[in-house]
Amino acid sequence: MTPPPVLVVVGNPDNRRVTGFRAAAAGGWPGRLEVLPWRRLVIGPVRLPAGAVVRIDSPGEDAEVDRLLRGAARPAEHGEIVGLAAWHRGLGVALDHLTTAARAAGATLLNAPDEIRTMFDKRACHARLAAAGVPVPPALPTAPRDHAELRAALRAAGWSRVFVKPAHGSSASGVLALELAGGRIRATTSVELAPGGRLFNSLRVRTYQSERDVAAIVDRLAPDNLHVERWFPKAGLGDRVVDLRVLVVAGEPTHVVVRSSRGPLTNLHLGNARGDLAAVRAAMGPAAYRAALDTCVRVADRFPGSLHVAVDLLPGTGWRRHAVAEVNAFGDLLPGLRDDAGRDPWAAQLHALRTGRFAAPTAGHTTAGRVPHRVAA
Repeated sequence: MTPPPVLVVVGNPDNRRVTGFRAAAAGGWPGRLEVLPWRRLVIGPVRLPAGAVVRIDSPGEDAEVDRLLRGAARPAEHGEIVGLAAWHRGLGVALDHLTTAARAAGATLLNAPDEIRTMFDKRACHARLAAAGVPVPPALPTAPRDHAELRAALRAAGWSRVFVKPAHGSSASGVLALELAGGRIRATTSVELAPGGRLFNSLRVRTYQSERDVAAIVDRLAPDNLHVERWFPKAGLGDRVVDLRVLVVAGEPTHVVVRSSRGPLTNLHLGNARGDLAAVRAAMGPAAYRAALDTCVRVADRFPGSLHVAVDLLPGTGWRRHAVAEVNAFGDLLPGLRDDAGRDPWAAQLHALRTGRFAAPTAGHTTAGRVPHRVAA
């Protein structure tokens, strides 16, 4: 009998993502599991076991990995927002190391490296979805190079409310919800503007109403590339607005989290709360909710080499329309969440692998089938 392939997890060994996935794999994968640390991969080259199956997990929450990806001489201070474009370039180099190793070993990658690169480039990801007819908020066609260019572009577009996002950021780091009215400016953000113009990601959302402060933040972020979207008004329940994090595994929506907030930033780590999915479904109605999940599947179809993607979906005011805000390569850290079969997100992915769903056609959709990213020899 042929032994099952080795399952390799690319990650930071002591990180909660890796330890959680290892626990799920202990009862959900028939073969051996190994961890390939990001620190080794970034430096490269690396070797993989022959015929391995490789899961790529987040390189985040490790200061040394961040430094290596940025090619920096020193680690960033805790929470410092710096070198995002360099980080993205370093990520690409590390993924190239992995692709080379996978080709040599005849390995299968459960996340296509080019798709990870695209998901970490908000401008490229938005363009891919828009070209496929996926509903997304309108975006500025070019990235503003500084605050003055941003203000000029907004005047030309006639937009007074936008989200300004670092193109290579994550977890709301550096995002500004910007409102302009009657000569006034208001930016809601988790960015802390420190002396000397340095920026830090904070767990406390704050508001800047000084043009000088907003300009200082935008001018600091702009050299690393910005993505600017028109503000999409979100639906609300009570005194909170909501959006949805939808995990799609092997072409099927498996886990949905409602994120609710009294402000425009809904990320849960910013002190926001999980909302009531039953209440959201009731407000949307069966047809609109099903349409929203179908959109998430269409998003996943644009990334067919990825076993899972996490879609941040915005229900619009009135609940009958929606738009996609983000697509996340590593958005499956959803503690305590179970699907209808009682599986957490990692167990659901392992089940899809064991049952061959990742390689099988996705029923009810036009894709020819979701296939693991096998690297050509």
